[in-house]
This record gives sequence, structure tokens and C-alpha cells, in this order.
Amino acid sequence: MPSDHKTGLRWSNWNLLLIVPLLMLITPWFNQDEPRLFGLPFFYWYQFAFVPLGVLCVGLVYMKTKDKPVVTGKPDKLGVDDLDEGAN
Repeated sequence: MPSDHKTGLRWSNWNLLLIVPLLMLITPWFNQDEPRLFGLPFFYWYQFAFVPLGVLCVGLVYMKTKDKPVVTGKPDKLGVDDLDEGAN
């Protein structure tokens, strides 16, 4: 494999926004009853609020990173030889 061929995950600063939806998985941070909103305890309405926020974050990261090529210096569409792991 040529030395200029990059493999693995691509990094962009936009990817940091993907942490935001993961914050709702840390339930001890918001496991409380008050304040209530329309009779719902804080625990539930906070999780409901994270659904559109998470969708917004994931969508924004997708829109900002979708046009970047995976491999630089080569055409975007890889050929069979590029995809063959057994070729030397």
C-alpha cells in the first residue's frame, strides 16, 4: 500500500458535536424530579429535549463533513486494486 494512502477514521473538528447526543446517556447528571415542565419530571423532559438536539448535531456534522474526500491525491472512487487487501 502506498505511503500516501490514508486509512482509518477521518477527523474533523465538527465531529466534536457528536459528543452532545452522548451526554444524555449520563443519567446521574439529570436524575431529578424538579423542575417539572407540563407535569413531567425533569428527567423525562430533559431526555425528550435531547432528541431534536441530537438529530440537529448529527445532521450538522453530516452536512459539514460529507463533501470531504476520504483519500487525498486520488480520485474519489476507488478501483478494485485499491480495495483489494491481499494485493502487495
